[in-house]
This record gives sequence, structure tokens and C-alpha cells, in this order.
Amino acid sequence: MNIHIVQHNIVTNNPEENLRWILAELDTPASRDALLTVFPACTLCGAPLFASVAYTDIQKRAQAALQELVNRSEHRAFLVGMPLQIQDKGLCNAIVFVQNCAIRGIITKKYLSPDEQKYFVRGEGVQVIQYQEQSIAIGFYEDLKELSKSHIEQPDMVICCGCNVFDYNKPYRIRYRMTKIVENLNASLIFVNRIGAEGSFLFAGGSLAMNAAGSVLAQFPYFEEYAASVDMQLLSEVDDPKPEAVDLVHRALIMGLREYFFKCHIQRAVLGLSGGIDSAVVCALAVEALGPENVFGILMPSQYSTDHSVTDARQLAENLGMKYAIVPIKPLFDALREATAPMFEGRPEDVTEENMQARIRGTIVMSYANKFSAMALNTTNKSEAAMGYGTLYGDSCGGISVIGDLYKTEVYELAEYINRDREIIPRNSIDKAPSAELRPGQKDSDSLPDYAVLDAILNLHIEEQLCQEEIVQEGYDPDLVATVLRKVRLNEWKRLQFAPVLKVSPTSFGLDRRVPLN
Repeated sequence: MNIHIVQHNIVTNNPEENLRWILAELDTPASRDALLTVFPACTLCGAPLFASVAYTDIQKRAQAALQELVNRSEHRAFLVGMPLQIQDKGLCNAIVFVQNCAIRGIITKKYLSPDEQKYFVRGEGVQVIQYQEQSIAIGFYEDLKELSKSHIEQPDMVICCGCNVFDYNKPYRIRYRMTKIVENLNASLIFVNRIGAEGSFLFAGGSLAMNAAGSVLAQFPYFEEYAASVDMQLLSEVDDPKPEAVDLVHRALIMGLREYFFKCHIQRAVLGLSGGIDSAVVCALAVEALGPENVFGILMPSQYSTDHSVTDARQLAENLGMKYAIVPIKPLFDALREATAPMFEGRPEDVTEENMQARIRGTIVMSYANKFSAMALNTTNKSEAAMGYGTLYGDSCGGISVIGDLYKTEVYELAEYINRDREIIPRNSIDKAPSAELRPGQKDSDSLPDYAVLDAILNLHIEEQLCQEEIVQEGYDPDLVATVLRKVRLNEWKRLQFAPVLKVSPTSFGLDRRVPLN
């Protein structure tokens, strides 16, 4: 059976726009020659829809788009996903099988995420449909566990329509799961997934087709729109290289940034350049996503800044071909200290004055953003966010957190990857000891453990969900573990005010990990 697979960037909340590209794809020679065209889940309205799906206007517009597809489907067959009101049941997340100007089947999602449960009712799960003398099991990715149950008849083929949120482990988990389904059922398989982004959520694509022997007949690229037809009876296997996690994260963040700016109707980005690795990595990603002409860097040295901080930041900007400005903050810092001196009389300088500098820098960056209709990029990493190592309304400001889901050690790995072909990020920015430079000789290590140790503890606690006692059993110092977990717990209030984070890990702050204040 020749099946046309479409991996596309779906426009959320816009069934009319999605209808246009669906009709265009259905009119291609490849789709016309295929017996079946398969689109991702949530094709007509996108995902996640959150509260917008509850409004009847979006439901009616999706229904009208579906009716247009049905009317124009003569001699055609395809699968398309959408929110659909089912009589005597309610609003379901559905995959609709359309053939020759009629709806031949409706598959409704059974295993709903917590967000989906607020708006959708529980559906029936995987359905087996007879088509072209083939028994085809069709379902959402989350419902494929149904295939292991005895009441599901043995299919000849499995079609999985996905709208799977990316994390750096997900492509490998998907491949493993699809391989096991083929092995267990001795059935051919198609997995189709969308690309694009919706706020913090990124979608990777990576659609694939496998024959019943487990050979990979097609592996679609990640983070690219792609469509191709596959003969499911083929025995030959395509080259199937395993993608590197750092490469996937690199492409995910670039796509996520580009999509976020596009959907916010903003073209320009601005960020503070400190000469350190975090701002350098964010800047390099932004230039690749938006173009050097749309990224502006501001160097804001103080009396505590080292000479190489300015030279490293300037070298980065020149390597990237972007514009920048140098705005020394000492005059502003001196003026602010003088203005607040009467209130602080008799008290020594402390972290208050350090935070003043960060907030001055934040004000300068946000002022540029206002003046030039730009968006400020947040450069905080996941290690800093976990420990509360940053200044609220200072370096925590920004419209989007680019690397907030990467631990510091992962930021270093990404920096090396960015430099894989040529030096973009200055070597000194990678090699020097990280520092906020808010007081003489300050280093991150004055306040934080070594990042390799810190990140290992954080990963065990956040991703692996181990408690204090269990982490100590892994061989870490009990006092250090207690200190780290205490800071994670006490700084939840800071993270609640943080910029949206581009999700690339299995457990992101604010999206996957939600804990009470205590």
C-alpha cells in the first residue's frame, strides 16, 4: 500500500489557514497517487489549545473546515486530526478518516493529559478500520498501549498520529516504542508527528515508516516540514543514523525561538552580553533563528567587570556579524547608591548593592526593547533557576527563557557544538570560570558547588525524582545534598515569576514540575 505521510508546521487556533495547506498537500501528485494520506494529530486546530478549545467558535470553524475537506475528497482518502463534538458524548480530541466525500471513521483519544482532561472527554482509543483489504489500527500516540490488549484484533498495519511535545529523550523513546509494536504485532507501522512550536512546547517531527519485518522504510528529518510517499510493501531499508541529543536540542531551540517571535509578531531581539557562556550561547542561537540584523547586544560593564568580559562579548558580536552597544553602568550604580544611602544609613553594603547592578542592566535591556519594539532574551540556565542564583527583575527579565531548561554543564556542551565548524563563541567565554561580576573577584563557585556535582544532584532530584535520602545513597555528601535541595525548595517563588521556558528536557520548571510553596 502506497501511503503519503505529511509532517507539517500546524498553525494553532487557525483552522482556515490549516485547511489551505491541507488542500494544497492533497492536490500534490504524490498525495493523489497514494491510497491514503496521513496527517499528524490536531491537524486542523493545532495543540495545545488550552482554554481556547472550550469556545464554540473555534469548534464551529474546525467543523466547517472538516466539511470543506469532506466535500473536496472525491476519489481520495486521508486522516486528519481535530477537536470534534461527538453526539451524546461531548468534545473529543479526534482523528477523522475521510474517504470519497464521506466520513468513514472517527477515532477519539482515550488517554488524555491533565490539560486535555479540562476540556475533552475520554474517548474510545485505538480503532481498527478495514481499508483496501487491510486491517488498519489507528490511534493517538498515547493510546497505543491499547494494542497490547486482547480485545484489539490483530492489524496488518498501525498508524500513529502524533502531536508529541519534544524533549531530548523523546525521539529515542518513540523509536523504541514503535519498534516494539512492530515486533509484537508483526504489523507494518506509520508514525506521523508535527513540527513547530506553541509557546514553550516544541514539536520535532521525525515521522517514520516501518515494514512488518522491522525495517525502516522512511525516517523523516527533525524540525523540518517534509512530505513523502512510502510503499509499505518494500523490503529494503533506508539509512537510519541516530541523531545526537545536542544536535536535536540545538535545532529545537532555534526553531522554538523563531516560532515564538513569529507568533508574538516581533522581529527584533535584544540581550545583555556579559562575555560569559550563557549570554554567548543565547546570542548565537538568536542570530541563527532571527538573523544577525535582528539581534542587538548590550555590553554593560561595571567597575567590577574584567577587561576580558568586554573583549569576549565584543568578539562574539563581531563573529556573529551583529550590532552592539557598550553602556557602562558605574554612573547609574553610583547615583542609585547615593540616592538610597539615607535609607540604608548604618548598614554595610551586601547583596542589595549587587542586585542593584543586575536591575540596572535589566532596565537598560528592557528600555531598548521598548524603544525598538524588540523582545528581551533571558539568559538564565536551569542550574541557576533551580538554586535561585539570579536577581529577580534583573537578569531574570526577558520575554522568553532560551536556555532555562538546560543545566550549566549542558550549556557548555551546546557551546562546543555551536563551535563545531568554526569559533563563534570565543574560547575564553567557554574556558574561564563563570562569574556574575557583581563584586571584586566574584566567582559562581563562591555561592554554588562545582557545576558538575550540582547538576548531577539536580538531575537526580528533578528528572529522576529522588528525595534527599536517596540522593545521598548515590554517594553524594549529605550536607551538600541538603543545602541544594533546600535552595531548590525555597526558590520556587522566584521561578513562578520566570519567563516562559523553551522545553527541551523531560522535566521543565513550571511545565512538568509543579510543586507547592513551602
